[in-house]
Amino acid sequence: MSGFSKGIRKVEAALKWDPSPAGRPPTDLDIVAATFTADDPYGNPAYLVHFDSRSPDGTIFLNRDSTDGRGFGWDEVMTLELDRLADRYARVVVGAVIQQRPGHKAFVDVLNPAMRIREGYTVLAEDDFGTVLGATAATIAEFVRDDSGNWTFRPGVHGFEEDPATFTRVMGRAHQP
Repeated sequence: MSGFSKGIRKVEAALKWDPSPAGRPPTDLDIVAATFTADDPYGNPAYLVHFDSRSPDGTIFLNRDSTDGRGFGWDEVMTLELDRLADRYARVVVGAVIQQRPGHKAFVDVLNPAMRIREGYTVLAEDDFGTVLGATAATIAEFVRDDSGNWTFRPGVHGFEEDPATFTRVMGRAHQP
């Protein structure tokens, strides 16, 4: 049955965390997606999707945004309609970044952080950021278009010690094993 797969078509990336204790500044995690073209798959993103933005063609958008982790279930949710992305896009990287105001925060400072990537009802990945506790940002999913034009999923959480603006510029660099 090889060659019959339609690949990954539409996915949901989600983050959740518990609110900061009373009297402490709120913790704000943001989900961000970066798209890369076939001629520069590890260079600069063609465009970014995050709070206050969406993809130019409407294929990647934020469904839910939280600034403090207060709410039920998943606090930040992004939908990626990979099957609708133009052929010139070869790679999409999804990340989580901690806002650094009013002071420095790493995942170790966030109460019960978690991420989930799913396609329909199928969970492709779940993680609690336990391997990147000292990081201030992390990539949480990578989707790559194969030679047949289908999208494949590459799991893995990779930590970065960057502020949000710098993270969006470097999140698509290849990871070293």
